Amino acid sequence: MFYKLIYLAGIKRRNPSLLPYFEFLKETDRWSIDKLRVYQFEKCREFLIFARNNSPFYQEHFAKAGFVPERMQSVDDLKQIPPIDKIILLEYGDRIRTNYSFRRLLFSETSGTSGQVLRFYRNEEWDSHNRAAMFRGYGWYGVNPWLKNGYFWGYDTAKRQYWKTAFLDALQNRFRLFSYDAAHIRQFVEKLKGAEFLTGYSSMIYEVAKIINRLNIGAEFNLKMIKGTSEKICESYQTEVQKAFGRKIISEYGSAESGLIAFECPEGGHMHINMENVVVEEENGEIIVTNLLSRSFPIIRYRLGDFVKLASSDFKCSCGRAHPVVLDVLGRVGKNVIGKKSIYPSLTFYYVFKNLVKNGGISLNYQAEQHEKGKVLLRIEQDEAGRLPALEMELAKYFRHDIEFEIRWGEVLHSMDGKLKDFVTTLN
Repeated sequence: MFYKLIYLAGIKRRNPSLLPYFEFLKETDRWSIDKLRVYQFEKCREFLIFARNNSPFYQEHFAKAGFVPERMQSVDDLKQIPPIDKIILLEYGDRIRTNYSFRRLLFSETSGTSGQVLRFYRNEEWDSHNRAAMFRGYGWYGVNPWLKNGYFWGYDTAKRQYWKTAFLDALQNRFRLFSYDAAHIRQFVEKLKGAEFLTGYSSMIYEVAKIINRLNIGAEFNLKMIKGTSEKICESYQTEVQKAFGRKIISEYGSAESGLIAFECPEGGHMHINMENVVVEEENGEIIVTNLLSRSFPIIRYRLGDFVKLASSDFKCSCGRAHPVVLDVLGRVGKNVIGKKSIYPSLTFYYVFKNLVKNGGISLNYQAEQHEKGKVLLRIEQDEAGRLPALEMELAKYFRHDIEFEIRWGEVLHSMDGKLKDFVTTLN
């Protein structure tokens, strides 16, 4: 009750529109797809009119495209607007920002894992309604945000920032792990016995699960949810995590600028698109997102930088929710592997390792590095154990011997310093 009161007091101060919208989302959770589409269209048109009237960038952007939001007949008309990307947001941020006077603005920034940190301000409704969508997903698992929870995330080692983080964690009934040291993990396990849920980078959750299993220090946890965010959840993680914690990792998909895009449901195991808040398009395999909440810094037809696989329009999830589904997030757009003669999208590695699982039941965790044309270092977590011929066959199938691979087995791929990238390159 103590933490619930603190949570409600904090919400009242920081996010006053959260709880009413949360109640609304619980209602829309079981709406028909037709009713959802009508609501989404009306909200989309209203948002685009606002962006045109209050953002110098979009006023010009729409005019150049001949797009008039008042003439929209469906959300498909968004395709008249040329998409933007992070470079546009960084370069034209001052003109994208709207000139409307909001009651409250909240600072936000992207993680910077792409090398580009975007800083912007969210209007209160944007921040609150995005959180409400996340808490609706929590509700699918019987989780309330004020319940005791473990946290795997990056942190600042500076003394002042460390104590600030510790204070904020305490207010949120949250505890986190600061190293992979066995003694620290034992302490974390003790705290986790009384926790309701666990969240953070999926690669960190996996690493801790491996250590728990290796040291045989697992316990009878009562976790209702283990949520992985900000990273792709490799299928190979699930066995270790299930063994250590008694549950698999579920997915939350989104970003700081796009907002929450989709959340995995417990029944069907599919990520349902948060279509009350976002419009999702797929173009040549790439996701394009319009954030209908982003009035202070409009995000319209934004190339997030991920390849995704969407379910067909007639797909029915066993949970009964009508919200469309993201079947899989395949990989990042834009990173290329440079061969001696040809160029390959880094997504190629996804298919190489996917086929190993599909055709031979070989599940490997990897990180590829390229610092020289025609050469790639492939670091594999697992031991070789007779897997090399199958891996070499798949690599040859896709790269046609155009790249020399140095393969290192039994590698440690992750530390406590943040996200795990599956492909790292220093080549342009």
